[in-house]
Amino acid sequence: MPAEQSAPHVVQMRGITIRFPGVLALDRVDFTLRAGEVHSLMGENGAGKSTLIKALTGVYTIDGGTIEVSGEQRSFGSTADAQGAGISTVYQEVNLCANLTVGENVMLGHESRRGGAIDWRTTHSRASQHLANLGLDIDPRTALASHSIAIQQLVAISRAMVLESSVLILDEPTSSLDRGEVEQLFAVIRGLRDRGVAILFVSHFLDQVYEISDRITVLRNGQLVGEYGIDELPRDALVTAMIGRELDDLTALGTSAHREINRSGAPVVRAMGIGKRGVLEPADLEVFEGEVVGIAGLLGSGRTELVRLLYGADKPDAGSIFVKGEAAHLRTPRHAIERGISFSSEDRRAEGIIADLTVAENIMLGVQARKGWLHKVKAAERDELVAQYIEALGVRPANPGALAGNLSGGNQQKVLLARWLAMAPDLLVLDEPTRGIDVGAKADIQRKVSELSQKGLSVVFISSELEEVLRIAQRIAVMRDRHKIGEVAASDVNVDGLIDYIANAGEGSAA
Repeated sequence: MPAEQSAPHVVQMRGITIRFPGVLALDRVDFTLRAGEVHSLMGENGAGKSTLIKALTGVYTIDGGTIEVSGEQRSFGSTADAQGAGISTVYQEVNLCANLTVGENVMLGHESRRGGAIDWRTTHSRASQHLANLGLDIDPRTALASHSIAIQQLVAISRAMVLESSVLILDEPTSSLDRGEVEQLFAVIRGLRDRGVAILFVSHFLDQVYEISDRITVLRNGQLVGEYGIDELPRDALVTAMIGRELDDLTALGTSAHREINRSGAPVVRAMGIGKRGVLEPADLEVFEGEVVGIAGLLGSGRTELVRLLYGADKPDAGSIFVKGEAAHLRTPRHAIERGISFSSEDRRAEGIIADLTVAENIMLGVQARKGWLHKVKAAERDELVAQYIEALGVRPANPGALAGNLSGGNQQKVLLARWLAMAPDLLVLDEPTRGIDVGAKADIQRKVSELSQKGLSVVFISSELEEVLRIAQRIAVMRDRHKIGEVAASDVNVDGLIDYIANAGEGSAA
């Protein structure tokens, strides 16, 4: 049975503050975890979930606040300190040794010994008992690599419980599991909960959160929004709490939602039943000339996965793609670029900007790659293109020789946008192009996207800010739990309606 309000506090975090250079990652956050409960920690990217978990597990040292575990104030200087206090973590990427047996993984570091040597018979017997305690019938002598990801997750949990942990943190444990595997995992979680283990659960799948959780804590922008019993927070209220409804301070941009799009001919790009097992259920998407199609949904809903399949960054195992009415086999990003499709990743640092190159070099990177490195772009052509986009997008400082790594996040995003626009694409895919940038830069980018689409550029626009999607797009594809659950015309729905559509999978909502 789930923990009652009177259940003892296993973890109490009070006023937790963590600062990084120029960033207040957590601002006086409180968090309480009780014995015998599953407690979900919710929030969008940058909300502070990972930072709070790393504070609890000794990865980060807190700058302010206190942590109590089982009534004792603790100061964790390492993950070993946290484990010593009974806190174990199982991450999305299973941290096990695939070349060892199941039993060796379960008992790693806790093997039985006799005469100074490892007693493998007893070690595997103990491993079998620990697995059985979770209701798992797995031969401990089998190779871990021979088992599915789901079984490996359960082995990782069994290993954590060898330490007799009072706190188990599960960070996106279901991200690679199918429904049957999720049910098996949830059976194990409920069993641990009923034994009094406090479980901190992190997932972007709303259905799973409501299926397994007893309480929810919501963070936004490094601050605590609130703590709720699972019955106190309807799904639409959870989505609103996560996304927030702050006033939009952007300068007047107008809206593109009511602009008419000619959809009588072949779309610029049409994806039919495109999907990948364990990543995205088959989905359709089409974009017409001059149209902005927004993709809305919570983080983990399949937004990025869909466009990566469309762009050839990941390989689909189902579906077909047509470009201007002709079948296209986009096996790699190069193939997509050759067919007029450009993609700006949400991770501008790892997959976008090259910090050690200049603004000009970053802008010209795509153009030069397409021409081939043996055919250098002429200096005059390069200077003209770079100057054109620095001015058009308002890159500051307007210095083509400045190192891109020294620019603000907003100006780096403008440089990335310039890189793709310089290639004159037919379809531009923008994944979170305004995340983490200031209001002025955000307005500049939104305005430019709107302006270019009116001139005929087709755009797929992903953003966690629903107001932004509604402002930019004419049509919105809605994602949830790796499914495309429907589409809405931007002119027919407001933010509340879109939240309701996401929360209720389109049932009873405007289509």
